[in-house]
Amino acid sequence: MSRLLPTVARTLLGLVFLVFGLNGFLHFLPMPPVPARAGEFLGALAASGYMFPLLKGTEVVAGALLLSGRLVPLALVLLAPVIVNIVAYHLALAPGGYGLLALIVGLEAYLAWAYRDSFAGVLNPSARPVQAEPAPQLARARA
Repeated sequence: MSRLLPTVARTLLGLVFLVFGLNGFLHFLPMPPVPARAGEFLGALAASGYMFPLLKGTEVVAGALLLSGRLVPLALVLLAPVIVNIVAYHLALAPGGYGLLALIVGLEAYLAWAYRDSFAGVLNPSARPVQAEPAPQLARARA
């Protein structure tokens, strides 16, 4: 069961973001009415001309990566700021939908934990850049 859980979580989170990301382009799900301030915020994002395509494109790519099982840690990193903004949007501008929010946050947190070894370098407080080896012809020229 513990070997199957990451696959189930990855598939669920991938489906959520692939479907909602595609909906941003294809509009196959109805948009529920939003409070006035939330509508103003969404209108400003749409008026920018690039924010919604960037956001929804990121959701589609990350969702597809999760569903494929390839580059899962990259997909989780791409989705983290998206999820933070979704939660902030619902807490500050459009209360509700807390069940889906809890599911998304829970799946992201669980998968981050399941793939924690992939984030070891990112979380290393004393990380240093890799020193490049000089090209062979440069090493000979210096000698």
